[in-house]
Amino acid sequence: MGKPTQHLAFALILGLTGCAHNIGERVSDTPTLPRTWTARDIVAWQPVRLPGKQTTEFVLQQHTSREVVQAKAQSSASMLRRNLRIEPDKLGTLEFSWHVPALIAGADVGQRESDDSPARLVLAFDGDRANFSPKNAMLNELSLALMGEPMPYATLMYIWCNKRPVGTVVQNPRTDRVRKLVVASGPHHLNQWLRFERDVRADFELAFGEAPGALLGIGVMTDSDNTQSNAVAWYGDIALR
Repeated sequence: MGKPTQHLAFALILGLTGCAHNIGERVSDTPTLPRTWTARDIVAWQPVRLPGKQTTEFVLQQHTSREVVQAKAQSSASMLRRNLRIEPDKLGTLEFSWHVPALIAGADVGQRESDDSPARLVLAFDGDRANFSPKNAMLNELSLALMGEPMPYATLMYIWCNKRPVGTVVQNPRTDRVRKLVVASGPHHLNQWLRFERDVRADFELAFGEAPGALLGIGVMTDSDNTQSNAVAWYGDIALR
């Protein structure tokens, strides 16, 4: 799966399968809200290599007088992930921040051959997999066979897109269970810290047209594998309110 033309969605599904099964047995605690993860917490999250992909480097760094996580992708795609379980009735506001110095030339999150983004925040959700389409059921069985875990019922990504307007939902062509919500677009806010407050339930309903299940995992991801280029981003603290 190392070819640039292969779609990120399936690799991402495999990378997130650890979020999808018996999640309560995989973490030492179920986070009580509000909960904040500092840069030191985030850099210690579980590194997740995506099948067939080079690994993005994540390191703790001082940037603009604050301690943050630097992600440096060199024709690579991987993430840092934190497993958790937050029931739907407890979902509230997600707060995060990132700093991106440059866009990825030629990247287009709507095209499988160029689906790269300098900054992504990834959420994995539980749900009733009996509702999967035949295509998604097949992907789920493949995930079970290859990884020993089902794929998440739904994956929502907050992304920086080169050209689509903020608020656009982009559906992956390989599976409609991975959808991307554009929260930053174009070059206008490069080289500055952007802070976001997102209503997780409202964003999930916008992206998927249904109510969310339990939140099973959260991750940060910077990828440049499809465009075979370089990308850098810095991530600040992440909080669930």
